[in-house]
Amino acid sequence: MLNLRVFALTLIFLNAISNTIPVCGQSTAQAPPSAEQQRKTSEPYTGDLSIFETAGRDERLQINRVMDLLGIATGKNVADIGAGSGWFTVRAARRVGDAGTVYAVDINPEAIQYIGDRAQKENLHNVKTILGKSDDALLPAGTIDAVLMLKTYHEIAQPITLLKNLRAALRPGAKIGVIDRNGNGEDHGIGREIVIREAAKAGYKLLEQYDFVKPDKMDYFLIFQLEK
Repeated sequence: MLNLRVFALTLIFLNAISNTIPVCGQSTAQAPPSAEQQRKTSEPYTGDLSIFETAGRDERLQINRVMDLLGIATGKNVADIGAGSGWFTVRAARRVGDAGTVYAVDINPEAIQYIGDRAQKENLHNVKTILGKSDDALLPAGTIDAVLMLKTYHEIAQPITLLKNLRAALRPGAKIGVIDRNGNGEDHGIGREIVIREAAKAGYKLLEQYDFVKPDKMDYFLIFQLEK
């Protein structure tokens, strides 16, 4: 009788702990990756930075018109995210003058060094370089009037997070421009509809969109602003 009672208690005990011990594979299961993690991106460029200094690029991109539409003028503060060689940085710096500032942001230390040297050689004292992170441009809070991501968005690994982190740096009415080309993410291009969708998730609204930056109908120029 005693043995039966011990046996019964043992069964009850084993049944209880079997319900509390996790089944192998269940407790370590991770949540499925987010859409941001699943989206394909291109490998950030780390080669010869001089390739961006091609003749006629100003005219092809109509960069002065781009700056007009972004409200880049004397005294404004501008962020060039994914600045590369500083091609846009130096043009924006001349536009805003000594009363304004251009923040050249890149995750490549060599690009940051290159832009710093270039600004010094071109006597541009209103350029500040920032070694950013893949999910944060690390811009100072409440300083930025306009942002341009020139052929960079398709390389950003965490675009929604980066755009969310950018919000604190923006002044009221700040405009964010994205120039890129249609592609699949891995071919140094990204569909415009994806950019618009990701920007919306980060709290931005699309103000305007243009196709004048290149006559091949592949490139596009989008302008966003924070939702109020």
